[in-house]
Amino acid sequence: MTTLDDLRADHNALAPHYSRFGVAERLLLSGHSHQAWPDVAEEGLRESFADAARDVDEKWGRAFAKADELRAGFRLLLGDPHGEYALGASTHDLVLRFLSAMELPRRPRLVTTDGEFHTLRRQLARLEEEGVEVVRVPLEPVTTLAERVAAEVDDNTAAVLVSAVLFETSRLVPGLAHLADSCRDRSIELVVDAYHALGVVPFPLHDLGLTNAWVLGGGYKYLQLGEGNCFLRLPAHAQELRPVITGWYAEFGALADERNPGQVAYATGGDRFAGATYDPASHYRGARVQRFFAEQGLTPEFLREVSQHQVGLLASVFDSLGLPGDVVTRDRETPLDRLGGFLSLRCADAAGLQAALAAQGVRTDSRGPYLRFGPAPYLSDTQLETAMNALGKVARG
Repeated sequence: MTTLDDLRADHNALAPHYSRFGVAERLLLSGHSHQAWPDVAEEGLRESFADAARDVDEKWGRAFAKADELRAGFRLLLGDPHGEYALGASTHDLVLRFLSAMELPRRPRLVTTDGEFHTLRRQLARLEEEGVEVVRVPLEPVTTLAERVAAEVDDNTAAVLVSAVLFETSRLVPGLAHLADSCRDRSIELVVDAYHALGVVPFPLHDLGLTNAWVLGGGYKYLQLGEGNCFLRLPAHAQELRPVITGWYAEFGALADERNPGQVAYATGGDRFAGATYDPASHYRGARVQRFFAEQGLTPEFLREVSQHQVGLLASVFDSLGLPGDVVTRDRETPLDRLGGFLSLRCADAAGLQAALAAQGVRTDSRGPYLRFGPAPYLSDTQLETAMNALGKVARG
């Protein structure tokens, strides 16, 4: 079983499993955006090719089994053994299908925050141009964000869409259970974007009071599943909804509605929000990586321990650099246990520092004024220290 000491060593015990990405020879601090894939991911891709080559159009039985395996992994991750999950190539695909199921002509109001990821930011802005009222609650102070969002819902509100971890600053949003209760009491749908939580912050949704919420997530970041492995977790009452944007896979196993003959019929479960023909290779890759995590003991609780150690180490080294606050600084008021899986630094020129770091062989990324250092469990402490010390060099330069 892998331990934290195994990962802190100069020869990180996980690194050999990521030889194709060369993680031991590179300073990949972009783990909050795109983590390396373990070598076994290639096994999944080869299996998908072999099934297609052998079975041609009869491959779909095996492909659907991989999709079910992937769903089972997501259920385990969220502590939701009986949950229904729709799969999609991107969170945007799934958000579109969700929004199309809302009765926006009757309740033309959506409540969100002014710090949501681009998936929501852009789509909601476009809907606003078409007459949907979009209320954006300011992020600060984050400690009262969920409470302030709850105060904005009214009888015209169709849905509330918020994040569990803020993508720019890494801060956890407290009070989501209170928000969920407020939405449930008024029959308002709540969507929680958990993408930046999964793999670095345990997310047992029932314990978090989110049984009646929709949960959005995917595997491109901390879960190492690669592209094409996103999900939307459906609450039980979702079986009453009829998304307008619907693919023909959503009618597999559908039964005619005897109450409304002639209406478009929908499947039950997550397939109710299905699309159409897709590339199943992503599911083969994702399912194999999920098995790798299980084999290595990379549980949500262990990954949280690793993440907290690594983010804490990055923060400690940054503090020791003593860099000018008008160049780069960090939030020292938020406790470490209230952060997700990356260290966010506020900079006068975040994009410039990112480019300078890249020239030094350190991969990071920036979002607006924030420079983000995203560690990963296959990196050693020495690599983290080297990367942060490189920031000291380029910031002074």
